[in-house]
Amino acid sequence: MNEERKKIETIIKNALKEDMSKEGDITTEIFIDKKLKFTAQMIAKEDFILCGVEIAAMAFKILNKKNTIKIFKKDGTKIKKGEAIMEIYGDRSILIAERTALNLIQRLSGIATYTDKLNKILDSRIKILDTRKTTPGLRIIEKYAVKTGKGYNHRFGLYDAFLIKDNHIACLKDLSELKKKINLCRNIYPRKNIEIEAQSLKQVKDFSKLDIDIIMLDNMKIKEIKKAIEIIKRTNPKIKIEVSGGINEKNLKRYSNLKIDYISIGALTHSVKSADISLEIKIRR
Repeated sequence: MNEERKKIETIIKNALKEDMSKEGDITTEIFIDKKLKFTAQMIAKEDFILCGVEIAAMAFKILNKKNTIKIFKKDGTKIKKGEAIMEIYGDRSILIAERTALNLIQRLSGIATYTDKLNKILDSRIKILDTRKTTPGLRIIEKYAVKTGKGYNHRFGLYDAFLIKDNHIACLKDLSELKKKINLCRNIYPRKNIEIEAQSLKQVKDFSKLDIDIIMLDNMKIKEIKKAIEIIKRTNPKIKIEVSGGINEKNLKRYSNLKIDYISIGALTHSVKSADISLEIKIRR
């Protein structure tokens, strides 16, 4: 089992443990005979982009390895209302795992669907990035959902790339010290990207002279962004440009013709609407 699968399995086990605690599903244990067998179908209640089907299936398997599952649709598929996504055959453990499985597949499908929607609105070579504004403990699967919706992942955590923000800059004496720190970054971690956040055109002018890979234009208006692009392209055209802050489906199209590389959107993961999916269960006679 690879490391990624282990992490996902841990997420599911923790979710099941949260739901069951030490006592288990006390209602199911009393009301449903353990000898009963069930057939359950996961059904789409609306149109969406599917994500997390294998993850949801794992929840049923973790509770009972004997449960058998037929998966009808793959992640990334456009699902229509009324379509069956998977079918599960097994015992009462299906009812116990139901909410965990649905919570995961609904949320991940919601993220994938919203990401896909924004990509269609933007309709550009510009890449839509996620952020670290993810649900604690679920980052690995939420970032997977963004990719399923044809978005791109920003840095995964605090360790895989430098992102120098306003609070970091505020702790330094001047631009000279910032330059020294960036050189130190290059020496210690030569393969990691260095990105810096700029909140004004003056900062853009200063930062575009530094040995960095990406400048993030944070919460700038379109007019400012256009001026910032001119400065960066004139000073160091190798620097990639990211725009962030206050961008949503209503104003996204305004950015589509800008000469930028990335748009990062926290809403991909922090305030997405889950897809509507149900589990229809029947007793097998």
